[in-house]
Amino acid sequence: MIKKKICMLGAFAVGKTSLVKQYVHSIFSEKYHTTVGVKIDKKSVTVKSNKVELIIWDLYGKDEFQNIRASYLKGASGCIYVVDGTRQNTLDSAMEIKADVARIVGNIPGIMALNKADLKSMWEINSEKMDDLETEVDILFKTSAKNGMHVESAFQSLAELIIMD
Repeated sequence: MIKKKICMLGAFAVGKTSLVKQYVHSIFSEKYHTTVGVKIDKKSVTVKSNKVELIIWDLYGKDEFQNIRASYLKGASGCIYVVDGTRQNTLDSAMEIKADVARIVGNIPGIMALNKADLKSMWEINSEKMDDLETEVDILFKTSAKNGMHVESAFQSLAELIIMD
């Protein structure tokens, strides 16, 4: 079995942990719990007849007081940059993190999850900005950890990018 480390990255409270819980355990909770440090989950998938174990590192959220630790990124094969569609500033954070990742571990596959698609009417990120994003990330998904929209597809697409890389 091929083992690949992927990192969930983004600002504070964008839904990284909720996306992982939805993907790995098919559950969603309205309760918010801050991730301290890193939480690791695993899920096996099949990519082009290869069994791949995704080792998912759910990293604490970036905010004005703390940046992502370089040591947490070492060995990563890919990243999911999570953005809260209802908060424009989380997109800026995700782009800063993406630049940090490139500087620390090089150009590895990454997708962007514009999360909270179930709250689309409250989004601050408009379609014009989303069009611009599509040139800056490998793949862009509009996800909802709450109802599961495109969660499985996002992780599967990243696994495929990693295996093809």
